[in-house]
Amino acid sequence: MQLMSRCTLMLMLAFSVLADRSLSAAEKPKQNKPLNFVFILVDDLGYMDVGCNNPQTFYETPHINQLAKTGMRFTNGYAANPVCSPTRYSIMTGKYPTRVDATNFFSGKRAGKFLPAPLNDKMPLSETTIAEALKEHGYSTFFAGKWHLGPTQEFWPEKQGFDINRGGWHRGGPYGGGKYFSPYGNPRLTDGPKGEHLPDRLASETAQFIDAHRDEPFFAYLAFYSVHTPLMGPGPLVTKYKEKAKRLGLTGQEEFADEEQVFPVDEKRRVRILQNHAVYAAMVESMDKAVGKVLQQLEESGVAENTVVMLTADNGGLSTSEGSPTSNLPLRGGKGWLYEGGIREVFLVRWPGGTEPGSVCDEPVITTDFYPTILDLAGLPLKPQQHLDGVSLKPLLQREEPLKRDALYWHYPHYSNQGGIPGGAIRVGDWKLIERFEDGQVHLYHLKEDLGEKQDLAEKYPERVAAMRKQLHKWYQETDAKFLQAKPGGPEPWRPGT
Repeated sequence: MQLMSRCTLMLMLAFSVLADRSLSAAEKPKQNKPLNFVFILVDDLGYMDVGCNNPQTFYETPHINQLAKTGMRFTNGYAANPVCSPTRYSIMTGKYPTRVDATNFFSGKRAGKFLPAPLNDKMPLSETTIAEALKEHGYSTFFAGKWHLGPTQEFWPEKQGFDINRGGWHRGGPYGGGKYFSPYGNPRLTDGPKGEHLPDRLASETAQFIDAHRDEPFFAYLAFYSVHTPLMGPGPLVTKYKEKAKRLGLTGQEEFADEEQVFPVDEKRRVRILQNHAVYAAMVESMDKAVGKVLQQLEESGVAENTVVMLTADNGGLSTSEGSPTSNLPLRGGKGWLYEGGIREVFLVRWPGGTEPGSVCDEPVITTDFYPTILDLAGLPLKPQQHLDGVSLKPLLQREEPLKRDALYWHYPHYSNQGGIPGGAIRVGDWKLIERFEDGQVHLYHLKEDLGEKQDLAEKYPERVAAMRKQLHKWYQETDAKFLQAKPGGPEPWRPGT
């Protein structure tokens, strides 16, 4: 009996070892399964519009807040430009838009005292987009929403690496048909039932793609038209926020303050200083609900733990024109401005198993960084000749070490529709320098002590100004930056080195 018991015990141990080996073999493919990626881009969303950045915000963003709780929130995340198309180019290519003169929203050629710099209004087909880079390694790719990276069909998503395109074409907003409600009048999006809401439809299209590709690696890029103008929201939500504004005592308060006047306008330009716009609030909540639909689909399709989710915006909140629906305070300015309100963005990354849930990173990062980060997290070869200006954020996501980068740069040689100055900017550590292109005037701010950019320290620290300007001008040369042009018979604008 003792011998039989001993043999039985040995057999049991053997079967246990085999079972463990079998389990390991079954788990191994799952562990090695390629990561999926969902990239969410919100149009014109302000840094202070979401609860994870601003607990006092008037708007309600529970799903974005939850995304922040399950990933990493970057407090110094930036768009590569204060308006849309250039930032979209930076995400798709990993390059500063200055390198191809894509420095304004495509078709934006407004003049002021001078003519703007030459504008390239298309993303060159020679670029290897992040979608094309992933397709090289077997990823299925999907685009939904606002494209605004080329005037004609040969420059739209289908020609830039995306297998499926739902709603991406040349327009920068939902301006056809019923605008934010079906019928859409969009050649890349079939109409839904009359009254169907655009952000929900785009989220549904994205969710369907995710579920259909749950068993293969995928890249889903959801670029909401929200919360860009026209200012339109579902009636019940608009009513909800009108009542909320009254309940919180936000009606009848001073909503605007003076802002600098860069070029003549019919009325003096002012900046919103109070969040209480009911229609805009309805748009923000509708977009947030759509984000929630996509996140829920990841769970239902069983791929949430194998999918990286990234969320950001293309420029700051709209605060100085076109209805001025939001306030970015304490950040100065907004969309179209080189101040923090125009370029500091919501910047979230959830990498299951890689990022600590609810973690926060204060290191400056920028939209050119998404491209190399995606390749790095996927374990794919980097393309340094393509994403020239981006760096992988993997070390930050894993809290291993800071990035080896000394500065971030901006170049906006245009007169924005929102009143922003034509200029350039550089951030080094906590210092930020803005250079105006009309006359070469410079401003220096210390962001850690003066987030609102109210105290110009240029005269106090001339040596720092000189060093930062030298660095910025070197970058202009490296990227072949273009500048303002004289009007026929008019004076010559300032140029670097003059």
